[in-house]
Amino acid sequence: MPLAGELTSSLISRAADRYGLPAAGVLRLWTCRNSPARNDGGGVRADAEIVLNEAGRAVLAELCGVGPAVLAHALPAFTVDDPKIGTGREAALPQARWRAAGAVAGEAAFACRLCTARRTGQTVRAVRYLPRWQRVCVRHGRWLLDADADQPLEHLDLRGGSAHCATPNTQLNPDPTGRPHSGTK
Repeated sequence: MPLAGELTSSLISRAADRYGLPAAGVLRLWTCRNSPARNDGGGVRADAEIVLNEAGRAVLAELCGVGPAVLAHALPAFTVDDPKIGTGREAALPQARWRAAGAVAGEAAFACRLCTARRTGQTVRAVRYLPRWQRVCVRHGRWLLDADADQPLEHLDLRGGSAHCATPNTQLNPDPTGRPHSGTK
């Protein structure tokens, strides 16, 4: 089942994991017309998104066991058309094109693994389209990091903040009466 706002490529990777296959094995269901963007280290970028043609969308719906309407609702890139794979003699074949998530539907960040496990039963990496102001997982106290950076971390733990962060800042938190805050009680 897709997560709300998930990258199509992330869902394909999670589906492959569910079947015990590498993502490359499942990607063979589509004719890929280019390669995903790579990090300086050579690995595929976490925000690499895949755009499918109509036949490719039908394959993904069958793979996931849900209707195309469910995928269209959850996956922002699911209905994005690419003229290079949606027209021509081979339009009836399931095809895919790799693109950067930011060029398809916006900024991408790692999803909270604990929330992903809770919703899907899988403790694997997921990537979602999330603007920066929606990147805090309140349930688990995590700041979800950008997926476009070549980094080992997916989140920062916000629960163990320092004492300085936990105490009110007198300049940012004035006395509710409007009087200057003295810092003493």
